[in-house]
Amino acid sequence: MGNFEYNKLSLTSKNEAETQRYGEILGSLLKKGSIVALDGQLGAGKTYFSKGIAKGAGVKDSRVVTSPTFTLINEYIGNVSVFHMDAYRITSVDEMYELGCDEIFSCGAITIIEWAERVKECLPANILNIYISYITISERLIRIFDSANLYREVLQGIRDRPR
Repeated sequence: MGNFEYNKLSLTSKNEAETQRYGEILGSLLKKGSIVALDGQLGAGKTYFSKGIAKGAGVKDSRVVTSPTFTLINEYIGNVSVFHMDAYRITSVDEMYELGCDEIFSCGAITIIEWAERVKECLPANILNIYISYITISERLIRIFDSANLYREVLQGIRDRPR
């Protein structure tokens, strides 16, 4: 169930499958060029949420979606290309630029950045911020913030979608 207020949305997920389903709903609503800054505690479900986004964007087999902690960037092909980045091991903003983040952000793909807070200085203004936190061992609170006021239709679409 969600709580909707202007440019904010809070969702409660009961398990990993529901976390992934919320990501799938989001992914089906995102447009080319959307950038998702995904943060949360270690093990909170960022990669499950990312799997859902990729599936919603048309990636046929979400099993190919894995955490890019060691590869730093994965690309998945769906109805829209999806770049999945992980900033956990990135030690500086310069390293993020060396990976080509500017080109990725402007290429028209959907981009997901896990641990985005670590590289916030190089993120563009047009991002959708998501923070996943523990409620219990299996339940999660997913907070979505549209600080750029560019994702109002997406947030409305999540609210209107049956879960």
